[in-house]
Amino acid sequence: MSPVPAAAVPPAWQGRPVRPERQARPRLSADLLTTLAARLTSRDRWLLAMLWEHRVLTTFQIAQLAFGSVTTCAHRMRHLWWLRAVDRIQPFTPTGSAPMHYVLGDAGAAVLATRLGITIAQLGYRRDQAMAIFHSAILAHTTGANGVFTALAARARARPFCELAEWWPETRCAAVWGDLARPDGYGRWREHDTETDFFLEYDTGTETIRQVAAKLPGYADLATATGITTPVLFWFPTRKRETSARAAFAGTPVPVATTIAEGGTQPAGPVWLPIASNGPRIRLAGLGHQHHGGTTEPSESAPPQAAPGGPASRNWTPPVRPMPPGRETSTRK
Repeated sequence: MSPVPAAAVPPAWQGRPVRPERQARPRLSADLLTTLAARLTSRDRWLLAMLWEHRVLTTFQIAQLAFGSVTTCAHRMRHLWWLRAVDRIQPFTPTGSAPMHYVLGDAGAAVLATRLGITIAQLGYRRDQAMAIFHSAILAHTTGANGVFTALAARARARPFCELAEWWPETRCAAVWGDLARPDGYGRWREHDTETDFFLEYDTGTETIRQVAAKLPGYADLATATGITTPVLFWFPTRKRETSARAAFAGTPVPVATTIAEGGTQPAGPVWLPIASNGPRIRLAGLGHQHHGGTTEPSESAPPQAAPGGPASRNWTPPVRPMPPGRETSTRK
């Protein structure tokens, strides 16, 4: 089958992406890369970097990050898929239908590498490795943890004086703190004059409660090594599991708060229950501290680094800012 010219990209069918097997895409070529580069917006380029940083995102999560509606997001992502900027799959589920899941595509990787002034090899991209997560046992865990942060991003886009200032994925956290602790994500949430740094532990129920509790001494060691104590937030699938874990967390040397995933839990809202409290649950901002002074850009307010000589000394690219370009944000009254 001969390649279809990029200009012939058909509109999305009834607002829903057509599954990959139903339509051929053009082959990766210099002409396709030229077409892609000309059609990408600043938001598109940012999304490609976000996909590379966070490995996989669903249609709904991408909509939370950068679009006004899921339908608009689906149209745009289908266009980017057809131009090979992204790859996608719709995982099988026994009931209902799963959303489209997206990773960085080969043409998108070429554009991203060029933008960074490096080769695709230096970027570390391989299409087979990028797509391997589609068939990995960690797919649900990765998208679940990412969903906590995209919900915060959506909240920040909808509300003034709110900002998701930092979002590090598990891989970046492991590169910096992996000798001591391996959170599923690191974040910094700003709301008015309050700033909350936190580590996320996204629990899916596959580990024993003892294994979950055994992670806390590593966070205590990290706090000692860095001189900064950061709250650890546990996201549990059921209330029963949360109750069992809270009993096992008693006496923890680091601040811990827990919540459960039920009824569209909003992570910025009053859903967090500190270990030292029996209730009521408090907002994410209630776990933070008051920040005084002018606005600080994320790049000027780095997360706690590991001890000198540790993994933080390795060379790595700066994290992608988790708010889309052009999003004017003020976290101060």
